[in-house]
Amino acid sequence: MSEANEKKDIQLFEDSPIRTAWDEEKEEWYFSIVDVVAVLTDQKTPRSASTYWAVLKKRLREEGASQLLTNCKQLKMTAADGKKRATDVANTEQLLRIIQSIPSPKAEPFKAWLAMVGRERIEETIDPEQAIDRALDTYLKKGYSEEWVHQRLLAIRIRNELTDEWKKHGVKKGQEYAILTDEISRAWSGMTTRQYKRLKGLKKENLRDNMTDLELVLTMLAEASTTDISKTVQPKDFSENQQVAQQGGEVAGIARKALEERTGRPVITSENAASLRQLVTDIVEDAAELPEINGNETKDSGPK
Repeated sequence: MSEANEKKDIQLFEDSPIRTAWDEEKEEWYFSIVDVVAVLTDQKTPRSASTYWAVLKKRLREEGASQLLTNCKQLKMTAADGKKRATDVANTEQLLRIIQSIPSPKAEPFKAWLAMVGRERIEETIDPEQAIDRALDTYLKKGYSEEWVHQRLLAIRIRNELTDEWKKHGVKKGQEYAILTDEISRAWSGMTTRQYKRLKGLKKENLRDNMTDLELVLTMLAEASTTDISKTVQPKDFSENQQVAQQGGEVAGIARKALEERTGRPVITSENAASLRQLVTDIVEDAAELPEINGNETKDSGPK
């Protein structure tokens, strides 16, 4: 794993610090597991939280979750005494899996949220239109205008048409998609996707969700042009697909430069969407909208 940078402005949950680290290469957040355990189980000291986590790890191994624990990493993080110590960390997926195994009332909203998300994904598999409806509702809840949301959904359709075209010409999903996307971005904006995100101060956030109307329109123009050119020239290998991506991006690049000449203002800016609520707050609020959880959960001092 590439070196991850510990954030000085650590995240808070219920006014308790959660140490985090950002992996620049993988674009992945990592969270201190013992900090999350301390909050969800009301452990009062780092030692008691570490003891709880040690017992929970043993139980997870006994339940056959050894692969999960193997994939968890250790990073040096600043402890309460100011010293750097190796600390077990987990990415978002791993952390949610661990939370599922914590028998605590505070963990119940997360478990309810996971169940809700699982149900929604199954429903979307049966009826894909529900995914569009949920996306629309999510954007509106985050404060985007209805006009912007419809434009964003159009951008998604245009992107899907492009990736469908790439599939037809043997482009592999993953790294090759990313390379071609960077070619398009560089041709119209002068930056790769990562450089563009860095300009806007983004990490895990979606770049297009943080674009202005003009930036989004030019991105759509670049990708729609790439699709149209590809249908015309029928690229035969990855190298030819790269050339097509550059050509499609250049169409939008010409439009960007022409507009900037007319207005005297840059199209590309460091502006981004208003800061979104922290992930854990979103989860708890979503779960709070579910029917009340039945049961007589009691606070546990440790995993059973």
